[in-house]
Amino acid sequence: MNQIVPAGKRPGTELAAPETQDYVTMFIDGQMFGIQVLTVQDVLGPQKITRIPLAPREVAGSLNLRGRIVTAVDVRLRLGLRNAAEDNKGMSVVVDQNGELYSLMVDQVGEVLSLPAAKFERNPPTLDPMWREFSAGIYRLEDKLMVVLDVGKLLDFKKDE
Repeated sequence: MNQIVPAGKRPGTELAAPETQDYVTMFIDGQMFGIQVLTVQDVLGPQKITRIPLAPREVAGSLNLRGRIVTAVDVRLRLGLRNAAEDNKGMSVVVDQNGELYSLMVDQVGEVLSLPAAKFERNPPTLDPMWREFSAGIYRLEDKLMVVLDVGKLLDFKKDE
């Protein structure tokens, strides 16, 4: 028996939503955050950062990454958390946002997690309002909550002016 197929469609050519999403995990003040692995360009240890006069306080400065100037953003301050301890040298996750490189300064970078898309949840009402502003949603893992950061919103300093 022949199957009737709409014009322009062939059986089996539909694009299915991915069953899993891959995230680079980061820790700030003991809390796990994640960003989609495809946005990550590099992971760096402690870097020499040059302050930028008159920049928002969340902008720690800039650094040189293989000849490119990268804006360093203190994610801890961006999320409304207290300053890191002096002995915390931290790490950076470099992301590309609209052709510009940004270094997201965090306490620690974890592993890459491949999580089922079906387990992704909207932000719960109990999530800190400041975090909710920068969060795309959450994953409830066995022993912790992972807040998925929306890099575009995190780096949108225009709305803060």
